[in-house]
Amino acid sequence: MKKAAAETTAKKSAAKKSAAKTTAKKAAPKTTAAKKTTAKAATATTAKRAAAKKTAAEPLETTPAPAPAPKRPAKAESRAAMVRRARRMNRELAEVYPYAHPELDFRNSFELLVATVLSAQTTDLRVNQTTPALFAAYPTPEDMAAADPERLEELIRPTGFFRAKAKSLLGLSTALRDRFDGEVPGRLEDLVTLPGVGRKTANVVLGNAFGVPGITVDTHFGRLVRRFRWTEQQDPEKVEAEIAEIFPKSEWTMLSHRVVFHGRRVCHSRKPACGACPIAHDCPSYGEGELDPEKAKKLLKYEMGGQPGQRLRPPADYPGQPAPPLAGR
Repeated sequence: MKKAAAETTAKKSAAKKSAAKTTAKKAAPKTTAAKKTTAKAATATTAKRAAAKKTAAEPLETTPAPAPAPKRPAKAESRAAMVRRARRMNRELAEVYPYAHPELDFRNSFELLVATVLSAQTTDLRVNQTTPALFAAYPTPEDMAAADPERLEELIRPTGFFRAKAKSLLGLSTALRDRFDGEVPGRLEDLVTLPGVGRKTANVVLGNAFGVPGITVDTHFGRLVRRFRWTEQQDPEKVEAEIAEIFPKSEWTMLSHRVVFHGRRVCHSRKPACGACPIAHDCPSYGEGELDPEKAKKLLKYEMGGQPGQRLRPPADYPGQPAPPLAGR
């Protein structure tokens, strides 16, 4: 009897444990679902709060930012206004470069003529470093006319295109000897008849050796006068003619030096130093180059940048350092 009662009790206990397990299994999904539901509710609440903060911080309707307004085209400048501006810029350049001068070393008209012919497709510095030995060997047109071509070519080799230049020097020296009694003529119409001499070279010689006013349209001059909007011409002779109408004849030679000086020192071709330009307020192309003043200062060249100039024998009033001679010469 006792044994039967014990077995009955054990069976009841096992049944209770089994029922508890079954209840736990059934309740588990409900608990998990409850947890998931609670988590979703919390996430939704967080999202609602974030949306409320965003709504409070931002306008109800988001409007896209307007595109920057296009720059208005510059007002058309009358010719009279352009002439006034151009002359003002020239006066300002005269204050910046009171020492402007031809950057070729020379002692007489023949040396200036030869140096100018050699300056094509190279720097004035390289010409100045080359001509001391050249003029020591051939000081006069008669000497150069009698020069050995190979020896002449070797002396001017550093300037580049030395064969073509040697041919021009021999030709112009012979012409000076035979047609002008060994003297450089002081008239444009005579100078341009010499081999290798065009209007640019003739104006350099006339303006700086004879005191005859002339406009020298080299690469720098042509580039800057177009950048300044003084002319739109590309042909050097047309540029010369248009600029000559803007300025009085007495200014032509010095105007050429000032513009060339500015082009070499500040208003460079690829990256002008706009932020360090003393005539920026009158320049219609302001902004094409570096605007930051400190960065622009680093672009300055020659005496403006604390560096040697191009002449080995600069004028007495030149504020910079003389250029060094060519190594090995």
